[in-house]
Formats: sequence, C-alpha cells, structure tokens
Amino acid sequence: MDYQTITYELNDGAAVLTLNRPEVMNALNTQMRAEILDAVLRAGREARVFVLTGAGKSFCSGQDLGDRANAANLDLERTLRDEYEPMLRAIFDCPIPTVSAVNGAAAGAGANLALAADVVIATESAVFLQAFTRIGLMPDAGGTYWLPRQIGFAKAMGTALFAEKITAQQADAWGMIWESVPEEAFTATWQARVAHLAQGPTAAYAGVKQALRQSFNNTLEEQLALEAKLQGRCGQTRDFKEGVLAFLEKRPARFEGR
Repeated sequence: MDYQTITYELNDGAAVLTLNRPEVMNALNTQMRAEILDAVLRAGREARVFVLTGAGKSFCSGQDLGDRANAANLDLERTLRDEYEPMLRAIFDCPIPTVSAVNGAAAGAGANLALAADVVIATESAVFLQAFTRIGLMPDAGGTYWLPRQIGFAKAMGTALFAEKITAQQADAWGMIWESVPEEAFTATWQARVAHLAQGPTAAYAGVKQALRQSFNNTLEEQLALEAKLQGRCGQTRDFKEGVLAFLEKRPARFEGR
C-alpha cells in the first residue's frame, strides 16, 4: 500500500509507524485507520517489534471532526465496528511487542490508540485526555477496556466522566503507561527500548503477551496450565538454547527471534 497519512520504516527488526497528519494533530480519518491496519499487519509479518508515534507536536487528537458536515452525519456505530475495531484488534493481537512512543497530546480515540500497545512511553509534556463527554459521547476505541485494567475502576470512572487532562507523570504514577521521560531524553529512550525488544527472544515475548492477557479470565489452575504450555514452546526455541549457552559462557545472548 502506498501510504498517504502515515509513514512506515523498517530498520534492524523495528517497524516504526508515524501518524503523519501534523496539520490536524494527526486526527484519525477513514484512510488513516485503513493504513494503520495495513501497516500493523505488515509489521507482524516482517518485524520483531512495532512502534507507533506521531509527527509534529501531537501524538493523535482522535477522530477527525474537522469536516462539520461529515461529522454531523457520522455513523459512529458503523465507524467503530468497521474501521476502529479491526485496527485495534490488529494492534492487540500483533504477535510481536508493540510500543506507543507518545510524543505529545493523545486525546479521545488517539489516547486509546496509544493505550492499545503493550508498552507506552511518553514524553513528560504529553497529556492523555478522554475528551468524549466534552462533546456528548462516551469513551470508545477500547478506552472502557484498557482503563479499568490499567488504573482501576475508580480512576477510570473519573477519567471518563470529568474528561480532564492526565499528564504523562500522572499516567506513569497511576500505571496507565510504562514510563514518562524528560523531553530531552524521550527519543533516545524509546529508541533504546525498541532496540532492546527488536534484539530479544521474540517467541518468549509472544508468550508473555498471551499469558498476561488471559490471566484476567483464568483461574489459577488454568493459568498454571497455560504457563506450562507456553513455556514448553519457549523451551523448544533456538533463543532458549542460546540464552542458556550465553549464561554459561557469561556473555550477552545473541537472540535471533526464533
């Protein structure tokens, strides 16, 4: 696909998708959602880690409401079902680690797009805003799923009802994101994190993702059985054999992602 609203780069096992509509704070329209979906599926096939970030000063301002005529006639149920759901499922189900590098404001569906990733790293100047009730809506794009699991029911409810800005530092303290990073160190930090994942044991990362997500619905017995099954798979990989050998030889492991 010839991308018009995003850029996609693959370097050293890392696929970096940059939302590229800075003139509208990277607002999401139909074309951008289709391009994100395509790029995520592509990254799952050819990369070892996937990164989502934004061009300009904002990460993503959410649904593009700039065209008032189209906004007034927007079929929200259809849009969420046919455009947002496939995009978000692709990120959630991506077989490799996914990272949101939040370079600025993330609002509405843009905030929840960021939170769909496995790891969220935000610059200290970034804010997260569940802006929906400000325009007579409720959180969507996975917000009612991610938030209670990340920050607890009470914080999630207040975040949704009051639609107040949450700073990156607050998001970090509440457990909404992995880390908040000073502006001057932001790019180097997320790139180093991504490089670490791109050079890591990819099959083990897939096991981590599956086990942690299923733990919300499993009994202890079911979770222990799942751990045993997934660990058995990890134990058959070349990366496990390399990890053991590196440990015995007292050197860094050279994982191949296999």
